[in-house]
Amino acid sequence: MSVPDRAVFEAAYAGKAPWDVDGPQKAFVDVADQITGAVLDAGCGTGENALFFAGRGCKVTGIDFLAEPIERARRKAADRGLKATFLVMDALALKDVPEVFDAAIDSGLFHVFNDEDRRRYVEGLASVLKPGGRLFLLCFSDEEPGTQGPRRVSRREIEDAFAEGWTIERIEPSRFEVRSEEEPFRFSPGGPKAWFVTVLAT
Repeated sequence: MSVPDRAVFEAAYAGKAPWDVDGPQKAFVDVADQITGAVLDAGCGTGENALFFAGRGCKVTGIDFLAEPIERARRKAADRGLKATFLVMDALALKDVPEVFDAAIDSGLFHVFNDEDRRRYVEGLASVLKPGGRLFLLCFSDEEPGTQGPRRVSRREIEDAFAEGWTIERIEPSRFEVRSEEEPFRFSPGGPKAWFVTVLAT
């Protein structure tokens, strides 16, 4: 990510980030039975999704490129008596991770990357997922009006990103849950429109 991106996210975490809701995103709860074993949460933020799966018995590793949300995630894990690993790490360096995972989740990270970094990110995910492992991805949709917030992603862009080495199992309309009371942006009623994607590493 670029320095301006870092500044934007650091500013967001100086308070309560709009996407930092109290609990896991519903899209992941709905498919929880499909996410088992060793799980990577890429761009985990303060850890709500990661801790949800840790509470279900998964061996979870969450990564984020900022120290502040990782520290919050570690405190939440301690407070809740849950075991999870949280690391300050750039998601573009996944190839350096020695572990391989049964599943990976991404809630709002994929859509922050430019085209070149997106390719690097997807290649990194392929390197840390076991063959037959799945990525569960929630990203902003191009069906969300306006330009505020993160980059919108089209179905075609998702298909192109996972064209080689992956099998796309589904791309479905979904929603992000956000903290509306602290959100300076105005998104669609019910939360920003999103895509929920499941892809199989082949």
